[in-house]
Amino acid sequence: MATRVVMEALSPTMEEGRIARWLKHEGDAVKTGDILAEVETDKAIMELQARGEGVLRKVVVPEGGTTAVGNVVAVIAGPDDDITGLWDQGPQQQERREQQVAQRPQERQKAEPIAAEPARVRASPLARRLASEKGLDLQIVQGSGPGGRIIKRDLVPVAPVVPIMPVGLGGGEGWEDVPLTQIRKTIARRLSQSLGPIPHFFLTAEIDMERCAEAREALNALGEGKVSFNDIAIKVVAMALLQHRDCNAWWQDDHIRYFNEVHVGMAVAVEDGLITPVIRQAHRKSLRQIAEEAGALADRARTRRLTPEEYTGATFSVSNLGMLGIDEFTAVINPPEAAILAIGAVTPKPVAADGTVTVRRRMRVTMSCDHRVIDGATGARFLQTVKRMLENPLAILW
Repeated sequence: MATRVVMEALSPTMEEGRIARWLKHEGDAVKTGDILAEVETDKAIMELQARGEGVLRKVVVPEGGTTAVGNVVAVIAGPDDDITGLWDQGPQQQERREQQVAQRPQERQKAEPIAAEPARVRASPLARRLASEKGLDLQIVQGSGPGGRIIKRDLVPVAPVVPIMPVGLGGGEGWEDVPLTQIRKTIARRLSQSLGPIPHFFLTAEIDMERCAEAREALNALGEGKVSFNDIAIKVVAMALLQHRDCNAWWQDDHIRYFNEVHVGMAVAVEDGLITPVIRQAHRKSLRQIAEEAGALADRARTRRLTPEEYTGATFSVSNLGMLGIDEFTAVINPPEAAILAIGAVTPKPVAADGTVTVRRRMRVTMSCDHRVIDGATGARFLQTVKRMLENPLAILW
């Protein structure tokens, strides 16, 4: 029996995938569970498994090709099975069917004139379902299908390609068009979902990191692994959130969800953008455990090997650009979370103390808050706790 291999939803937010590499090729024998291909999703490189066995008879989407979830990417069948047209079925064929219907003989068109339903929007069943799911009014959508019919592509806009200046241009045009990767498309979509609808406000505090820096140096001198300022920040944030449950929350449109456990997302820069792996149960873990887990997650993030369970479900996030020499910045909230903490560099600065000027290591942090969930005073009290813990680091070593 022939099996159509479809682009599976390999992450919770995945809408389309790109075939990064085929591990099986046409003519190869395939067993159920074999890894057929590596797929670039909006978050990571995932494995596409075979759901049937036989021979990989047809590769529909080549390496580098992108297609929507549910579309056919390959066909597995017996060596002698007839697979004619199998890859043209399912969601991929929906628009082709619509075109075939519109191209029927003139007599059929006369029997079913468009004017028979003047008030009804002409749209495919798939387009109607997508519009219902997205809450879109089809009355304001311009159809691009046959006869102005609204089809799937009219409801899934393609992100624009941004021209950039190439390095070592060999002549010709003065720019290079680079197609968006799946992760960059997702970042663009998530930013528009965050900065637009979410009413951000920002709280900044400067923290004396002298004692914290000394404690970190002493821990690292033990030779039992390295602890970074980012690891310390994650530990402190987790402990502070236990005291400030109002900041450990998600906005859920018609209610606010407050969490009793703390799962801290940490922003990690990857080649094509940013991903946020999650330290789960961070409030229950020691500083050493957080350091080890954060390092392992960051390594998997950079090689695009995170599983969906490792980058979803954060209740609060931190973003650290201090290692790049940035003193202060504001981060964009990752919905549905209600806040994110932006961490700057630990820098020696002259400060006034006891009537004299001395040099101490300082760090600036900025908390971005969703005002629908967190009020100014609520966020300020949370930052006070973070500041107190970092300036008295013995509390985090327990």
